[in-house]
Amino acid sequence: MRNYILCLTVFSLAVFAGCAQKVQRYGSVIGVKEDKLDKYKELHANPWPEVNSKLKDVNIQNYSIYLTQFPDGKYYLFSYFEYTGDDFEADMAKMAADPTTQKWWEETDPCQLPLANRPEGTWWKNMQEVYHLD
Repeated sequence: MRNYILCLTVFSLAVFAGCAQKVQRYGSVIGVKEDKLDKYKELHANPWPEVNSKLKDVNIQNYSIYLTQFPDGKYYLFSYFEYTGDDFEADMAKMAADPTTQKWWEETDPCQLPLANRPEGTWWKNMQEVYHLD
């Protein structure tokens, strides 16, 4: 009986470890041009299936983009997604090399206003997570 319980415990831990998924959460911000709001919202109300497929292919899930207006009258987009892969840089390079994604960005980028204080070589500015509750 004691060996049975030990085996069952080891099996349970192995199954649990196999189901555990590493998730990295990313939040970022960018400005959006007021005269492009309708176009930006329309694009995202009808996202291209190939773009959604590529996002999943590069291990991005639970992806949301929020729009808000600050008291200064400017509009901003806030994005949140979860990354489940093992090599974020390689996956982002894979997505950037995708011709359909490049065409999508040709539609969305002119709508956006990158923040002046973002790191060089980035478009959206990453935010620091200061709280999370599962």
